[in-house]
Amino acid sequence: MGDTTPFDEMYNPDGSVREPYRALAGWLSEQPDKALGLMQADAEAIFRRLGITFAVYGSDEGTEKVIPFDVIPRIIAAQEWRKLSKGIEQRVKALNAFLYDVYHRQEILRAGRVPEKLILNNAAFCPQMMGLEPAKGVYAHIIGVDLVRVGADGYYVLEDNLRTPSGVSYMLEDREAMMILAPDLFQRSKVAPVENYPENLRRTLESVAPVNSRGTPVIAVLTPGIYNSAYFEHSFLADQMGAQLCEGHDLFVDGGKVYMRTTTGPERVDVVYRRIDDDYLDPLTFRPDSMLGVPGIFDAYRAGNVTLVNAPGTGIADDKAVYTYVPEIIEFYLGEKSLLQNVPTYNCTDQDEREWVLENIADLVVKEVHGSGGYGMMVGPTATEEMHEEFKRKILARPDNYIVQPTLALSTCPTHINGDVAPRHVDLRPYVLVGDEVRITPGGLTRVALKQGSLVVNSSQGGGTKDTWVLED
Repeated sequence: MGDTTPFDEMYNPDGSVREPYRALAGWLSEQPDKALGLMQADAEAIFRRLGITFAVYGSDEGTEKVIPFDVIPRIIAAQEWRKLSKGIEQRVKALNAFLYDVYHRQEILRAGRVPEKLILNNAAFCPQMMGLEPAKGVYAHIIGVDLVRVGADGYYVLEDNLRTPSGVSYMLEDREAMMILAPDLFQRSKVAPVENYPENLRRTLESVAPVNSRGTPVIAVLTPGIYNSAYFEHSFLADQMGAQLCEGHDLFVDGGKVYMRTTTGPERVDVVYRRIDDDYLDPLTFRPDSMLGVPGIFDAYRAGNVTLVNAPGTGIADDKAVYTYVPEIIEFYLGEKSLLQNVPTYNCTDQDEREWVLENIADLVVKEVHGSGGYGMMVGPTATEEMHEEFKRKILARPDNYIVQPTLALSTCPTHINGDVAPRHVDLRPYVLVGDEVRITPGGLTRVALKQGSLVVNSSQGGGTKDTWVLED
């Protein structure tokens, strides 16, 4: 952790090319001068044509932006991926076991391994879920695990996303664009496919249909609508799975079952893949002013007549304060040591740790416990002194609202910047599906910080994406 020189994923310290990148290095050396720039322009045209944009909140320029795509893929060796995969599978199994326990007997709280008030007083805890039996005992069916690499063998989990992780459409479209732009590069390497994700998603959703559903389960994707920043992804996944894309008013509950309005009359829905936050899901159970949800859907879910994916209340397992206990959680339910490391995290409610944090804030990363998308965070080394002071005041006012971590030297990958190739910091979000089995798509979404020296990879903060290649043996 002390070494601040970032790990270069393509080059060894002596300048030689690391094994997984050899075919790419050869290909790059053969490209004529402006080739990458032309590819970059073609990529933007492909994404505009597909309509892949994301909304930027609070930005003065046009609200619809094409997410920047970098044409140089990020490459992970087969044996590296096998290790990561095992660690990810262990993590999602333990987190689902934790959710089952928290909403049933709460053994982990009784044993004192996780503090009771951290769970029961947490805004993400959903008391309405107590005692409910979700299909196959699965709470979080679709999970994005954010990883950063800090060395040849060193990966850390930055956070778990168990609510409604987004970005998988970028993973799929990045691959499609790359196959159009550089088919010759694919011929030099055996790259594991990612395009079966929608099919695997459909299988996962079908596998958790209620026991009383008849025939092939009917799946609906529930979207907040066209103004949501991930609306493209909602419609894309519904289309790829052959599922119906619905807004709240397209669904209704009758006799404890959920139906979809169609031109030929009501059709029963078995599984709802909802991309709406818990609070807005059902105005009869959660926020009464929600116009986005379906009145009565939660009671239909409690009665076992529909499956909600992910289950309400899963956010308690990806809460940033609960994150620090995940190694304990893995040990408690699986009796195993955690295969993937957590980033060391300081607890500001502890007086000694808080004092140390306040003295060293210029070197640390401060995150709001419920913040997301790079909002509500401060990266000490790149922040101003005013920001250091502001965050000190915030921590003193609400020590329980912040977690603090060391600034990690995120690994770098070669990236095409204004006609040149230069290293830029990256992270990785693999996507995991949990139903009748655990399915992990090889690779995931690599996000890249396009500004030199920047560690913030979020698209809302100027980051881009890369195609992620997992090599096959």
